[in-house]
Amino acid sequence: MSRLTSVASGLYTPPVPTCELTAVSADGAPLHVEVHGPKDAPAVVLAHGWTCSTAFWAAQIRDLALDHRVIAYDQRGHGRSPASPACSTDALADDLVAVLDATLAPGEKAVIVGHSMGGMTVMAASTRPGFREHAAAVLLCSTGSSALVAESTVVPIRAGRLRTWLTRHILGSRAPLGPVTPLARRILKYGTMGPGSAPHMVEACARIVHACPRRVRYAWSHVLELLDLDHGVRQLTVPTAVVSGTADRLTPPVHARSLVAALPHCVGLTELPGVGHMTPVEAPETVTRIVRELGTTYVGIKEGA
Repeated sequence: MSRLTSVASGLYTPPVPTCELTAVSADGAPLHVEVHGPKDAPAVVLAHGWTCSTAFWAAQIRDLALDHRVIAYDQRGHGRSPASPACSTDALADDLVAVLDATLAPGEKAVIVGHSMGGMTVMAASTRPGFREHAAAVLLCSTGSSALVAESTVVPIRAGRLRTWLTRHILGSRAPLGPVTPLARRILKYGTMGPGSAPHMVEACARIVHACPRRVRYAWSHVLELLDLDHGVRQLTVPTAVVSGTADRLTPPVHARSLVAALPHCVGLTELPGVGHMTPVEAPETVTRIVRELGTTYVGIKEGA
C-alpha cells in the first residue's frame, strides 16, 4: 500500500470521513472506501487517477460533504487499497462497480466523477449493469480514451516516433520518486500542472504522487500506454460533462474534444485556461460547481439543499 502522506493544513488537507469500509472487487481485491457527509444526502462518487489517492479530492469533499454523501475510494494499489497482480481496465471497472454496490442502495443514483485514470475507469465500466443502475450523470476530468502516449506533450518536441518513445520511457520509468524536494516539485509541476499553479497546490499534489509505490506506478503505466477505451466512450449513455485544462501535458485538450465528439449524451465541455492535468486541485471551485450542477439537474438535488 502507499505511504500515506498529505499536507497537514489548508484546503487540501484530507477531511476526516464519516465512516470507512472495505469493498471487495470481483477478483477478491479489497478496496479502501471513505464516506463523507450526511447519511441520507444525495450521493457523489469520486474515482481518482494514476498515482493518486482519496486525498486528491480533499477540496471537493470539503465542499460537497456539506450537503452530499461523498464516496471516495482508493484505486487498487493506491492509497490504502493493497496492490494486486491484476492491472487492467477490466479490473478498474470491476472495482468501481464493487464500490457502487457496497455504498449505494439498489437503484440509488449518483453523480460519478473520474479524474484521469478515474475517468478511464468510468469509460471501462460504462456497459456494466451495476454502473448503469447507479450512474445518474458523469463528470470526466483531464482524461482520454486512447493514444495517451502519442498525444502527450510532456516531451517538448514535435509529435512523432521519437517523442512517443521518450514519453513512454519517462512515464513508464521504474525509478523511485524519492522525497518531496524543491527539484521534485518543479518536475511534478512541469509535467502535471499549469505554469500558474500556486505553491500550496503543487505541494499537495507532490505529496500524494510521491506516496504511490513505484511498483504500482510502473504496473499501471503499461495499462495506460496500451489504453483503448474508445468503445467505452460510445457506450457511456448517461449525461456526461467534460473538463480539460488547456495547459495539460498528460492528456492535452485534443482528448477532451474527442470525448465530446464521441459521447452519446455530452452536456458540456469546460476548458480551463492555463490549467494543467490536476484540474480538481488547480481549479477546485469550478470542478465542484460542475458536480453540483450535474446533481441538481440529473439527481434532483435542490440548490442550497
